[in-house]
Amino acid sequence: MNRQKRPKNKGHFHPLTLVTKQMTDIFQSMGFDVFLGPDIETEYYNFDALNIPKDHPARDMWDTFWLKPESQISNLKSQKYLLRTHTSPMQVRYMEHHQPPFSIVVPGRVYRYEATDATHEIQFNQLEGLMIGRDITLAHLKGVMAGFLKKLFGDKKVELRFRPGYFPFVEPGVEVDALLNGRWIEIAGAGMVHPRVLKNVNLNPDEWQGFAFGVGIDRVAMIKYKIDDIRLFYGSDLRFLNQF
Repeated sequence: MNRQKRPKNKGHFHPLTLVTKQMTDIFQSMGFDVFLGPDIETEYYNFDALNIPKDHPARDMWDTFWLKPESQISNLKSQKYLLRTHTSPMQVRYMEHHQPPFSIVVPGRVYRYEATDATHEIQFNQLEGLMIGRDITLAHLKGVMAGFLKKLFGDKKVELRFRPGYFPFVEPGVEVDALLNGRWIEIAGAGMVHPRVLKNVNLNPDEWQGFAFGVGIDRVAMIKYKIDDIRLFYGSDLRFLNQF
């Protein structure tokens, strides 16, 4: 008597995992290396080294989860720790130990202390990009973003729009929009690496230039899969997760 085996219920990759892998694979095909960074950061790497000193008004752009020190050492000022508010600290961490030219991307989870709704969560995912070399310009940034979006969304021709934007660690800063499904959608914040950031890692800004960008992985996943509520990614509804 033969008994049929029960079909195995294979697991599913989470949609954010799928999109993160697709994005990093694309950038690797374009010559970028992939690195990871710590979720728990120091105040120095998250703010100070990125041209955001203590009294800088730009600190108000990020509502931060500060961590209570594990111990207090008398007569010493303990380092302040936090849950990173962006993946940009890895720019400084990487440049401290590597000499240019180089191109890297850093996917990771970030945290903001803010109200949640259909488009905002207290944790979400970003992909940081950094290219440093000689004579790097915004034209290189535009070419990289166009090539990335073409492969990501499968469009033969991707129309991009750069709008002025402000981020303390780049100058000039831009918002990168893409024309998708007949409407402009913000894809990334980007710009040329600020000279002060380069000086903080002992690079001469007259010799080395570069650009940085940050892409919201959750936003890309929402666009690709036509999802209208970011909170679905962090819930436990198997009817949603089993679609992927």
